[in-house]
Amino acid sequence: MVSSTRHVFECIEAYTAGNPVRLIKGPRPNLEGVSMADKRIHFIEVFDWIRTGLMFEPQGHDMMSGSFYYPPCHEKNDVAILFIETSGCLPMCGHGLIGTLTILLEEKLITPKTQGQLRVETPAGLVVASYRQKKDKVEEVSFTNVPSYLAAENLSVDCPGLGTLKVDVAYGGNFYAIVDEQENFRDLEDYSVSDLIAWSREIRNALNRNQHFEHIEDAKIKGCSHVLWTGAPTQKGATARNAVFYGDKAIDRSPCGTGTSSRMAQWVAKGLLNIGDSFVHESKIGSLFTGTVLKKITMGGQPAIIPQITGSARIIGYSQRILDPIDPYVKGFQVL
Repeated sequence: MVSSTRHVFECIEAYTAGNPVRLIKGPRPNLEGVSMADKRIHFIEVFDWIRTGLMFEPQGHDMMSGSFYYPPCHEKNDVAILFIETSGCLPMCGHGLIGTLTILLEEKLITPKTQGQLRVETPAGLVVASYRQKKDKVEEVSFTNVPSYLAAENLSVDCPGLGTLKVDVAYGGNFYAIVDEQENFRDLEDYSVSDLIAWSREIRNALNRNQHFEHIEDAKIKGCSHVLWTGAPTQKGATARNAVFYGDKAIDRSPCGTGTSSRMAQWVAKGLLNIGDSFVHESKIGSLFTGTVLKKITMGGQPAIIPQITGSARIIGYSQRILDPIDPYVKGFQVL
């Protein structure tokens, strides 16, 4: 339910590898719970109108992503982050983390307990990050992501316009349906973005209708939310290329941190990557993230990896966003 009070939100605008990040400095809703996983559920149940109001039109757009930052739930950690975007309140967001930490550091909104390192609480779990800073500019952020794993292989799904596809589903902070080269699909470059978006909605709906995806250790994380289309790289030094669909109309402009983690987990499971290997992932617009397989683990009896993702972000502006209950579009809207 929308608040009956007019709220003015102070925001810092940035992007990571081309994809937007809007940090909402305040006011921040008071969230209940002993962890960010609990607080995410409380936000979804009570405050989702803030997400839709600030992410959807007219305040945002189909690709909009953002975040709130909070004091950590555990004093040994540096900060807690809640991710919001057009697709919902995600457990984890790689490009969002890189952008949010860059903003927090450059704007001196947090003071790291250990210079060059940050312990970050997310709804998906603890993420340990490092950063390289020159004077006031954060040049690069690396983070050790949550355990990532291949959840399902070779699932058949009917896709109007392409025919039957085989997809793998992997987890890297969110569940991703990965569409690799096959008989009815060669390369993402062969198709328009509008085609990929339309097909992604069909694929995601079919998978969630016919399959059940639930995190091995956290039943609150469930459902396939993203579709990752693959292709040959076009940038020097890139290992592979991807276009990630999220929300209802969005193709990620960045290589996608959790998507890169998911794809690395898939490649390790198939013997294409090993411990210590780098995986340079290219986005639809040619921007790059560098992934590294830090180690292999077992989680709930399932083989998994600990991935590291490295990228950079830029602050591009400051804004005030007004959510007023007398505004007929206070909750935002999408044109689908």
